[in-house]
Amino acid sequence: MQHTISVLVVNHFGVLSRISGLFSGRGFNIESLNVAETNDPEISRMTIVTVGDDSKVEQITKQLNKLVDVIKVVDLTEENFVDRELILVKMNAEPRVREEILRIVDIFRSKVVDVSASTYTIEITGDQSKINGFLDLLRPLGIKEVVRSGRIAVSRGTKSIN
Repeated sequence: MQHTISVLVVNHFGVLSRISGLFSGRGFNIESLNVAETNDPEISRMTIVTVGDDSKVEQITKQLNKLVDVIKVVDLTEENFVDRELILVKMNAEPRVREEILRIVDIFRSKVVDVSASTYTIEITGDQSKINGFLDLLRPLGIKEVVRSGRIAVSRGTKSIN
């Protein structure tokens, strides 16, 4: 089962390394990792997506809570949450496919952020199913490169990790 874990950490050197080491030391792969400062520059928020059964992920969250620089750990999978990812897609924009690419861009409410004589670079944000659907339609038209931000997530409603 896929788990989305939100972790508040003290914004210090080496924290990311210790947390990723905890995952690899227990044989867990991190499918997606996003780290950035919160509204307090002393604190960062990590969003980690991993796959594992509930008991193993519970063990990982307990181990995360024991790390000195970790403030709080929440497995959002058990909650109602919103998640998004940003991707940039560089497309071969040959004249015969340009119109089709722009039609797909419009349908998915994405936008072209760079144009050259032979390529379009497209930006899209959304949940995993929207991103995958977008990429599935573009693949036959000639994707050159994809860059993904990794998922970010937050609980719905008034609940907060802070």
